[in-house]
Amino acid sequence: MGRVLVLTAGTADIPVAEEAAVTADLLGSHVETVHDVGVAGLHRLLAHTERLRGARVLVAVAGMDGVLPSLVGGLTDRPLVAVPTSVGYGTSLAGLAALLTMLNSCAAGVAVVNIDNGFGAGVLAHRINALGA
Repeated sequence: MGRVLVLTAGTADIPVAEEAAVTADLLGSHVETVHDVGVAGLHRLLAHTERLRGARVLVAVAGMDGVLPSLVGGLTDRPLVAVPTSVGYGTSLAGLAALLTMLNSCAAGVAVVNIDNGFGAGVLAHRINALGA
């Protein structure tokens, strides 16, 4: 079976990402995580390009502006599960802004789960990963 790679935009997104990672792991997927690779530090994401391309399935967890899935989706050809989080301030609207950004992504191959739904993302990522086994 391939590898599921779970990414977070910021450190505040880690609890939701860990829920996704633990879920996929318990279901039988090999899971790795990379934290704090959001668009505010694009160089941090680009440092993991080979890991992105080597994974069978990606999970991108982001609050605030929710742009990470679009960026990752544009860099890879892997199926990607996008998870908006309720992290943010100002007009984040408890994750609604991130959710809408992810739903409106023009990157192909991105599926979006509900706000803070790490469990659902982990299950979907594992099922996609298992299809390739």
